[in-house]
Amino acid sequence: MMLSGLEIDEHVQRGKRLVKQQLFPVEPYLVIDSYEEKRLNPNSYNLRLSSKLLVNSRHQGDEPLDMKVEPVFSEVEIPESGLMLSPGGLYLGSTVEYTESHGLVPRIDGRSSVGRLGICVHVTAGFGDVGFCGTWTLEITCVRPVRIYPNVEICQISYETISSKHVPYDSDKYQHQEGPKISELWKELT
Repeated sequence: MMLSGLEIDEHVQRGKRLVKQQLFPVEPYLVIDSYEEKRLNPNSYNLRLSSKLLVNSRHQGDEPLDMKVEPVFSEVEIPESGLMLSPGGLYLGSTVEYTESHGLVPRIDGRSSVGRLGICVHVTAGFGDVGFCGTWTLEITCVRPVRIYPNVEICQISYETISSKHVPYDSDKYQHQEGPKISELWKELT
């Protein structure tokens, strides 16, 4: 069952109290840093785009990516005046907000206003794992040239309940990531 915006707020407020008291119970709670009630929606919460993008620098044009080869990305800062994205490019961005989901399953999707400009915020990785802690890497693509800006509310996070029995998320690859993170699939294949 998906949480309503009011339930998201309740779980975030519980998380604030628990973190302050350094208590970590079994009951579900959320952490969204930095949390602003004005970004709460009926059944989601808006997350902002950080000012840092990673752009693949090894493969240009039609040259294929290779799953067994570590991808090489260069870092680009999105200026306040914006940055033009090109169709066919893959840009790794991240959320400004750090999130934690304890006992709840997170999911991110693009905001409809962003999607109506032809911007996709994830290729397939919008589904999160219960227990994930960190900023979200966004796999940004666009269908036509479009200018983006730092701190724009680019995506929304929602949460679903899960049965009490689950395997906790324990990935040393992506847990507690800060900023955009490249794929580490190549480590599994070599």
